Amino acid sequence: MDHSKQTPYGSGEKKDTGDSDSVLNGHFDGMVKRPAGGTGRTGAPQAPGAESGSHRPANPVMESWKDERTRSVEDNEMSLPALAAAYTTILRGLGEDPQRQGLLKTPWRAATAMQFFTKGYQEKIIDVLNDAIFDEDHDEMVIVKDIDMFSMCEHHLVPIFGRVHIGYLPNKRVLGLSKLARIVEIYSRRLQVQERLTKQIAVAITEALQPTGVGVVIEATHMCMVMRGVQKMNSKTVTSTMLGVFREDPKTRDEFLTLIRS
Repeated sequence: MDHSKQTPYGSGEKKDTGDSDSVLNGHFDGMVKRPAGGTGRTGAPQAPGAESGSHRPANPVMESWKDERTRSVEDNEMSLPALAAAYTTILRGLGEDPQRQGLLKTPWRAATAMQFFTKGYQEKIIDVLNDAIFDEDHDEMVIVKDIDMFSMCEHHLVPIFGRVHIGYLPNKRVLGLSKLARIVEIYSRRLQVQERLTKQIAVAITEALQPTGVGVVIEATHMCMVMRGVQKMNSKTVTSTMLGVFREDPKTRDEFLTLIRS
């Protein structure tokens, strides 16, 4: 399997100097510090090019993860009429009559549903992980597999659904197991591409726990390939992100991949 070459930190970020700067992943701002000391193997690996004197441009994908992309319940209420009006326009554009009985409430139903499908924009990682990180002298692999995932393709606004497998090697701290599923939920309930979703989950866990390594694999069906386009009913897309020892040590990576397939 071809594993992502993305490391937890964008190559254009400043090297940590021990002050209050911290690594961010969109909604985990200001809480977790990157370990100081450069290229040591404690904690997460440092990105190539992040050493002193590097002036490589920041990875635009990583930079986009820093953006605050939250919305509130009040935002939902304010935007609902505009969303419903947009769906009314869509119905007319399709040649339908929005005033016929079966479609009278469809714009409002569709607008409400779309807000639910993208409710990840309303949630912050820090709220999910609060009080769920525990000091524990455990250094063996932790795996939660077959986590159901539902998302929306940002190119066609049709569903993506499948399973997520997560593993990590703790570094004196563990995360409540249900919180791994909650991280998946936050990032999947947005407009997504599977490749970015896989990285976001892995980086969020890395930032929160500073484990020895993290592995994330997603297997998903894309309705944009099933309902339209090539219309391949049985096609699945598999993506992975391996960080730390999951990337560096083939035995660790193979153990993870074997266990999620068992």
